[in-house]
Amino acid sequence: MCNTNKKLRIAYCTPSLYISGGIERVLTTKVNYLAEVENYDIYIILTDGKDKTPYYPLSPKVQIIQLDINFEKLWNLPFWKKILVYLKKQHFYKYKLKETLFTIRPNITVSMLRREINFITSIKDGSKKIGELHINRKNYRNFEENETNLFKTVFSKIWMMNLVKHLKKLDRFIVLSNEDKENWYDLCNVKVISNPLPFQTEQTSNLTKHKVIAVGRYTYQKGFDLLLKAWEIVGKQHPDWELHIYGKGDKTEYYHLAKKLELNNLFLENATSNIVDKYLESSIFVLSSRFEGFGMVIAEAMACGVPVVSFACPCGPKDIIRDGEDGLLVENGNIEQLTDRICYLIENEEIRKEMGEKARINVKRFETEKIMQQWTQLFNEILEKPVDGVNFPNSGCTMTT
Repeated sequence: MCNTNKKLRIAYCTPSLYISGGIERVLTTKVNYLAEVENYDIYIILTDGKDKTPYYPLSPKVQIIQLDINFEKLWNLPFWKKILVYLKKQHFYKYKLKETLFTIRPNITVSMLRREINFITSIKDGSKKIGELHINRKNYRNFEENETNLFKTVFSKIWMMNLVKHLKKLDRFIVLSNEDKENWYDLCNVKVISNPLPFQTEQTSNLTKHKVIAVGRYTYQKGFDLLLKAWEIVGKQHPDWELHIYGKGDKTEYYHLAKKLELNNLFLENATSNIVDKYLESSIFVLSSRFEGFGMVIAEAMACGVPVVSFACPCGPKDIIRDGEDGLLVENGNIEQLTDRICYLIENEEIRKEMGEKARINVKRFETEKIMQQWTQLFNEILEKPVDGVNFPNSGCTMTT
């Protein structure tokens, strides 16, 4: 049994914190809670972003260890040179991480499934090893449609086989949705813990403003091209309504498409630090993604009392939205259905308001305290009952979530 009087020491391994990404936001939310509320000793071990300030506010109780491996240097190298430099940096990373873990002696080491997953279980520092995945299996390390070729397809399959081999050695492997858990049929150490809501608000939208909102990076994954095609019809049927998209990235492709479709009342906005205010002044949220890891923006909108129309893409929306109660799910990629459901909520204000109220209530299950209670329970479980050396069967195994 673990000594419950002893303060837990947990180390997280992730590339950097200076980027305004989803993983960085979720990790910051979790470690702040563990440090401030649970009073754990928390370390975040970084490989990149030396001298760069974390984008999201970090508790002063959280200790950052910068290894300064600088994998980002690989971004600007030719392919042939990338391999050589990567192998050298990876070897150095393994050495430095091993040295660090033996120095700080954490009870638990958590990998965000980046480069350390290839060797972290071979470091025998005494800590239990957990892996977290923030995208679904089918789209992890997959290439976007316009980037796929035979070589990359073969590489992706080999890479996944190697990943599974390493994941089997973890004490626990955490995924974000029950839907994605089913994809990991070849693992027996999988547990589902959803992302926590990064904020709480007592304010709710009155759902009267003629504004539809979408949030995400301007990339193929987020499917804004599909949303714009749906808005071609929605905008004509309801010319008094506006569509606002907020996000980072290159908007050029979407400007061209909007011009081609002759769209009205479309606003391609930059990312904003006050996204809660944008939810509160909107009446419908749309998720048009081709795939997701979880889709936290859905839960964020629901927390503000905004009903959601979403593709039932893998993975996340089906775990968050209760179709017909607090939002609407449509067939993944079906633009006609997406158009119809957006119009349905526009034309039915009372239903829109009923769904918004249900959304605000139902999404409370993702509040930070409730999600973090699942994490603290998991930490205690794996420290109380050793997992190393247990031989799970290759098939037919089940683990509770």
